[in-house]
Amino acid sequence: MDQKILFIGEIQKAENWAETIKTLYDESKRNNQPVLCVLLGSSSLAIQNGLIESLTGRFQLLRAHHWNYQESMQGYGLSFQEYLRFGGYPGSYQFINSDVWVDYVKNSIISTVVEKDILQFRTVKSPALFKQAFEIMISYPAQEISFTKLLGQLQERGNVEIIKPYINLYEGVFLLKALEKYSNKPVLCKSSSPKILPLAPCWPYLQIRSSYHPEEEGRVFEALVGAQLHRTGEELFYWREGKIEVDFVLKQGRNIWAIEVKSGRKRSGDGLKKFKEHFPSASLAMIAKDNYFSFEENPIKFLTDHHV
Repeated sequence: MDQKILFIGEIQKAENWAETIKTLYDESKRNNQPVLCVLLGSSSLAIQNGLIESLTGRFQLLRAHHWNYQESMQGYGLSFQEYLRFGGYPGSYQFINSDVWVDYVKNSIISTVVEKDILQFRTVKSPALFKQAFEIMISYPAQEISFTKLLGQLQERGNVEIIKPYINLYEGVFLLKALEKYSNKPVLCKSSSPKILPLAPCWPYLQIRSSYHPEEEGRVFEALVGAQLHRTGEELFYWREGKIEVDFVLKQGRNIWAIEVKSGRKRSGDGLKKFKEHFPSASLAMIAKDNYFSFEENPIKFLTDHHV
């Protein structure tokens, strides 16, 4: 029998959609007439709530990630330098050489996500502070920032416990990822300062809007590598001991990779060596601009084939 596929777009706009889908799903199984239903929606929080509350055990979540460099190059002819500044949202690519780009990204993407995807479904203490926190966080690509330091930069003071839910919400709508420090002790991971990963390269550039300094470009490239590692769905961390650091630690079951990004930033080169001393079973890998494209194509395969 041919497989039937039903596509429904903007499902979150339908009242009680999750309960209705659940009823129809269970009915189709009882009647031995299964229908593959693909639910699409622009509000990720609303979709996730419906899946968790009503469709437990009945769904597979397929994430539509930001466009990577290869997709942006093939689809719109972006150079790598253009991708580091404007990358992530193909709808904005037609405006990268005009003043419209900033307005489009701010109003068509950020405002839409914040107002309709988050604030419409979540009660947020101090919405103005919430929006400001995002602007500050994306100004620190691939950098650790303590909750206290982040709080100190907000115009309106609160307490650290206000900031943590803010980060969780921005993670929930796939704007950024806050990495924890890698440790054998989970309590130390949870108490660490987060390392901020904007999940689209355009976020840091939106705050600068001029040519990157070498340090800034290095940070954005490092964040880009981190975003691709995050896309694998595996556990992702950073590691630091004093001034010695490892950019990323990827954990896949028992497999652990310590990853250094050769971004041009000046720092100690002992991070991988020190990490290996602490975690002898770890594999080590280096990613630079000259091997980034093969890494982006399949990050796990790249790490498996190119570990040192």
